[in-house]
Amino acid sequence: MEEQETLIAQYGSDKTPLHLGDLEIPCYVLNNGTRVFSGRGIQKAIGYESKSGQWMNSFCKIDGLTDYLCAGENSISERLANPIKFKRNNAGGSLSVANGYEVTLLVDICSAIIDANRAGIFNDEKIVKSADIIIRSVAKVGIIALVDEATGYQYEREKDELQKILKAYISEELLPWQKRFPDIFYKELFRLNGWDYTVKGIKKRPGIIGKWTNTFIYEELPNGVLEELKKKTPKSESGNRTNRYHQLLTLDIGEPNLEKQINKVITLFQVSDNMKQFCDNFKKMKMRQIGQMELPFEFDENGHTKE
Repeated sequence: MEEQETLIAQYGSDKTPLHLGDLEIPCYVLNNGTRVFSGRGIQKAIGYESKSGQWMNSFCKIDGLTDYLCAGENSISERLANPIKFKRNNAGGSLSVANGYEVTLLVDICSAIIDANRAGIFNDEKIVKSADIIIRSVAKVGIIALVDEATGYQYEREKDELQKILKAYISEELLPWQKRFPDIFYKELFRLNGWDYTVKGIKKRPGIIGKWTNTFIYEELPNGVLEELKKKTPKSESGNRTNRYHQLLTLDIGEPNLEKQINKVITLFQVSDNMKQFCDNFKKMKMRQIGQMELPFEFDENGHTKE
């Protein structure tokens, strides 16, 4: 008999639950693409109190629910009795293997609860209320997702969401650069340093990006431009610039030169495998100038910047 492949949670953790109203349900995406909720997560979401690890056995025997949960082929009770075992990231020992259930099972359970309640044979107020919250929340999110997919807006939505993330998590000093610099600039910069270019990764707010922007972009504008920009954008008492560098650049000369330098750097980003290699390539480009600029950055064995 061929050994079954061990499924692993490729995305998700107990710390990143799905929020439906006031409910929080741990969710995961396995390495075969299956989306699952944890068994305990489903139990808590529907408001069924039981200390037993086999809570689904007693749940399926509740008066008024049995006929709805056990009916038909591949019934809800049958699916509850056959969890999807998978390994969770960063969990050791016996806790590394968890029981998961394909996420639509929760919707089926809630539908069965509501049907039983409408039939007047199940009236547990707490469980019925939880089921109603879940069904309503899933319906709202689902209809939005379906419209976005049908119209193609899902791609714009992802793009807009990234912009919101950048504005929320990149320091105030970098906000103007976010508008002027294309997304590929940040994406490549994160790649070269082995940083996670996701919501979680961007939240780390790598402050060195500001120093790099001065070094690789503004200092490469004609001599004296950066110094003049600093003079005309003094810092306030809070330590922030009163104006943005690019706001002072002229439309006919300043901004085109800025864009040209950004594109040069992006090109070097794209032909480099890590940040050290980029800096080496950048120094080669600088050879056209008198002397050689030493870049004050240290790198690890993978060529990523040491923070």
